[in-house]
Amino acid sequence: LEAVRTDFVANISHELKTPVGALALLAETLLAEDDPALRERLTERLVHEAHRVGRTIDDLLELSRIEVERSPLREVVPVHLVIAEAVERVRPAAELRAVGVDVTEPSPRLTVIGERRQLVSAIGNLLDNAIKYSDEGALIAVTTSTDGQSVDVAIADQGIGIPSRDLERIFERFYRVDRGRIRETGVTGLGLAIVRHVATNHGGEVRVESQEGRGSTFTLTIPAGPGPIGVTTVAEAG
Repeated sequence: LEAVRTDFVANISHELKTPVGALALLAETLLAEDDPALRERLTERLVHEAHRVGRTIDDLLELSRIEVERSPLREVVPVHLVIAEAVERVRPAAELRAVGVDVTEPSPRLTVIGERRQLVSAIGNLLDNAIKYSDEGALIAVTTSTDGQSVDVAIADQGIGIPSRDLERIFERFYRVDRGRIRETGVTGLGLAIVRHVATNHGGEVRVESQEGRGSTFTLTIPAGPGPIGVTTVAEAG
């Protein structure tokens, strides 16, 4: 356990050192620069790096909270409300990249057993990940299915895909498939780790199917709630 903690702290230090160092360098350069146009560009970079640090800290706090809540509050949660809240959470990012989110909306009677906040976080992170690795104008599909015992929420994108050699490691903290796109995408390397912990906390699982150049499908499986299972209808969001 101590080795895990030491490794985690080392990773945090490494992940924060680079953007914090960039903030300091940009601030120093900005103070010494007189050209208004260059000062504006430096200010934009400064804001971008500050947001990057903020996202990393937010994800660290979220992951820490979810790891502590290993036995979260169990309640009956309507799946359509969880998906709607998660989609709304990522809507600004989707609109910024002109990425569509097409939701096959489940019946209001379809429920799962779990903690709503954690479930929204998991689906939101899967959507956010899909958006960041999709090209402008791409479409992300959100579908649900059930066998009566569990509910699957699948999120399929048309992004760059994941090399087969990386599939076993993508749910590790701070692991990134393409480190060269960190600045472009703003990924923290914590989103999929959060999803895995939420799935584990709920007695479920998360799995992925992917093909390079054609996209990925992540499926979150959670125990189904009581009550009848309704027929799905199609709706669009985004």
